Amino acid sequence: MRARLELRWKLGDTDLDARVVELLRGVAHGGSLQSAITRARLSYRHAWGTLERIGNALGEPLVILERGRGAHLSPLGETLLRAADEANARLRPHLEAIEATLNPRFGTVQSAPNAEVVIHASHDMALAALRDRLLATRRVHVELHFHGSLECLAALDRGMCDIAGFHVPEAAAVGVPLEQYRPWLKGRTLRLMHFATRQQGLMVGRGNPHRLKTLRDIAQTKARFVNRQSGSGTRLLFDHLLAVARIRPTQINGHQHEEFTHAAVAATVASGMADVGFGIEAAARQHRLEFVPVASERYFLAARASVLARPGPAVFLAALRSGMLGAVLQELPGYREPRSLELLSVKDAFPSMGTGHHSFL
Repeated sequence: MRARLELRWKLGDTDLDARVVELLRGVAHGGSLQSAITRARLSYRHAWGTLERIGNALGEPLVILERGRGAHLSPLGETLLRAADEANARLRPHLEAIEATLNPRFGTVQSAPNAEVVIHASHDMALAALRDRLLATRRVHVELHFHGSLECLAALDRGMCDIAGFHVPEAAAVGVPLEQYRPWLKGRTLRLMHFATRQQGLMVGRGNPHRLKTLRDIAQTKARFVNRQSGSGTRLLFDHLLAVARIRPTQINGHQHEEFTHAAVAATVASGMADVGFGIEAAARQHRLEFVPVASERYFLAARASVLARPGPAVFLAALRSGMLGAVLQELPGYREPRSLELLSVKDAFPSMGTGHHSFL
């Protein structure tokens, strides 16, 4: 048995059922109350009654129904959904850290699946979706913790996780970003899997009001920027791109403003607290932001060969290869499936790292 901490919303004296946010998200994505009801697994009567009750209590409807045009969120509904997404993006990593300290106490109580795999990974929406699908199937329990790429590889080196997730830009496979990983990509037994290719770029508001197309535009317009934390793969990439463009970090208004996930960056822009952020396309689209592609990157999973033979990691890899990964990636904008899910040595994944004076092998 595992504990999972959840946020509880209260506006004034009104308690918000957790399913209210899911209903709002369903309406926002599907454009109809029926699609939201299907998503939340509620009856039409119960769903509409819940939304109507909360709207009456708050003095303003959350969802507006229009004959022949489906449903859309009211201004209050939009504000509530953005606030809920932003709060979850910011607090979820902290709640997961607390869960990690609490769950060992429940270890003697009946647990979920016998097989378990512990993954420390740079924030990725596809990995989170896979975790949820595997928990639903009860084939393997995935304990997923999001940290910066460098921190994840360091955790793998110290034996704190079974698998580590990190990412490198495609066009800079032998550049500065990859060099940052050099101390951790060691040993003949380390195996890498190309998990996905994804797009990184500028997250901006609807209509791109500041007309931001390049990093130079951010510096020149003094647009309010929200960054990722130091040590994250996205921060390494962004700072590398600044260096290539000969832009000093001090020229970016908000370079020191950090968030710990792509979702949190997108939520910050969507809430109006920043004009632009840098992150993956899927997070931008989830928050209905516009996206300006800047770089394509490869996301890798790393593990020791001996660890991959254990039940949990073995079941996890089998699930990826069963077609589950492809199904998840098709639902996420900006992602592409890898050509192969075979396990690679560091030399095969990054040929330049296995040759010359700095050879790892």
